Amino acid sequence: MKKYGYGWLLKFVLAAILLGVGIYLIFEKEVVYLITGVAIVIFSLFRVVPLMKTLNKEVLRTINLIEILIDLVIGGVLIYVAVADKIDTSKIWNFVYRYSLAFFFYARALVFFTSVVFFEEKTEVPKFVAHIISITVGSIIAVWEGFDHVTVALLILIISFIGAAYLGYDGFNGYKKYRNFQLELQEGKRAADGERTRKEIEADLDVVIDEKDEDRPSVN
Repeated sequence: MKKYGYGWLLKFVLAAILLGVGIYLIFEKEVVYLITGVAIVIFSLFRVVPLMKTLNKEVLRTINLIEILIDLVIGGVLIYVAVADKIDTSKIWNFVYRYSLAFFFYARALVFFTSVVFFEEKTEVPKFVAHIISITVGSIIAVWEGFDHVTVALLILIISFIGAAYLGYDGFNGYKKYRNFQLELQEGKRAADGERTRKEIEADLDVVIDEKDEDRPSVN
């Protein structure tokens, strides 16, 4: 008998939180700025050590490190603006937010294609396609006059719905396995108390049905 934990409960809670945050972002500009800044900082920091260890050329390490440092500055500025509540004091922060994201996506793709074309770095199709999307997104943000935090909030809301659906479905499967485990646990307890389990009763019924089928006269 397999034992299942309570991971499904955590997935249900995370799905609810993810969905709630996604909806909340539509109404709170500061939170959008904060999450965007934190996401950029985390993405940048987590890449430093693996990149520095796996890039074989010093010039590539330098280029990528410069990109990461600029991204950290961008993320830090967005976090500061959100925490210091300076967003509504000047329209310039909408301009900064828009072009910060445009630079982030465009620079990531530019560094990637520079590495592949000029320094002959090997790559794979999904990664190549992802950076084509990245440079396209960066270009669209740069020329889209109506782009603002609401656009990002809607995108995050869509991602939140998808993530919540995935976590909910996975949690549902985990809960179903947990309930099956509870059923087997109860049947095992009844068996220990001298009661017959559901599987034993079903097995006896199958035997009786088979015996009746064998006793029936056959017509040739």
